[in-house]
Amino acid sequence: MFDWKQDPHRRLNALTGEWVLVSPHRTQRPWLGQVEPQAPAAQPEYDPECYLCPGNARAGGMRNPGYASTFVFENDFAALKLATPVARFDRDGLLVAESEPGICRVLCFSPRHNLTMANMATADLRLVVDAWVEQYVEIGSNPAINYVLIFENRGAMMGASNPHPHCQIWSNSTLPNEVSKEQACQAAWRERRGNCMLCEYAEIEISEGSRLVDENQDFVAMVPFWAVWPFETMVVSRRHLSGIDSLSDGERDGLADILKRVTARYDRLFGVSFPYTMGFHQRPTDGAEHPEWHLHAHFYPPLLRSATVRKFMVGYEMLAAPQRDITPEAAAERLRAL
Repeated sequence: MFDWKQDPHRRLNALTGEWVLVSPHRTQRPWLGQVEPQAPAAQPEYDPECYLCPGNARAGGMRNPGYASTFVFENDFAALKLATPVARFDRDGLLVAESEPGICRVLCFSPRHNLTMANMATADLRLVVDAWVEQYVEIGSNPAINYVLIFENRGAMMGASNPHPHCQIWSNSTLPNEVSKEQACQAAWRERRGNCMLCEYAEIEISEGSRLVDENQDFVAMVPFWAVWPFETMVVSRRHLSGIDSLSDGERDGLADILKRVTARYDRLFGVSFPYTMGFHQRPTDGAEHPEWHLHAHFYPPLLRSATVRKFMVGYEMLAAPQRDITPEAAAERLRAL
């Protein structure tokens, strides 16, 4: 057996069927690449220039109500539009295009401009979880919508255009690429083994422990065995649930708790408001039961060695396969220690 703390090796992502190259010996190389600026100054509780704060005007001309909790609105610059005509273009199977109807919404977590999931009260995060459930059910009930993606971009380097605590909800008439890959692999696993892939995987991680980051009675957070980003984590429900709408009251509290724990660890890791992309993967809303699906959330943070050095997907990663230097076990150990 090779030494996976020292020797180059590749790991299979069971959820997508793709491989990740791990090169642990490269952690000793010097860094002379791009360095990001230090964390911005602390944000005020209310920003009169913020288009997400209560009572302020948005870029599209609408004015936000004086909301006191969560607030949802149709994205003023939506990437997907429900009224898009349904059509397909195909020229010899080489030039193929299809229209993509959809719905895009923005969900503000709080009226306070200077909060993040890490420093929100757990009770307030529970209200966010409730709003996620409501949106998943409402949007998913539209017959034109077959997938609802709830995701948050945190930090300017991850493309967040505004520091106000909020997330995006994009919904498609078709399955997005990453979801489609997970759908195929989970369905094949269930067909082959008669069980849920992530149920089996979570049991292995809990028993082994080397990649666990945090847990409560309802959820487990770990650095996946196949992680690509340096401190990537995955949050998995302990009970087999295909979607966020199946959470019990206690599990909704548990989800709020584990999200606060994980994001707080990220902030402590380098002493900044840690940037990341987070999103939920769950069953499509096409009316089928999808017992192969298991509710989980992915966190993809870009920071590598400090608060200013990030991991770029370039070169080998763009032309061959994802690659990482810090092993998932080492990343989990650092997060657990915080």
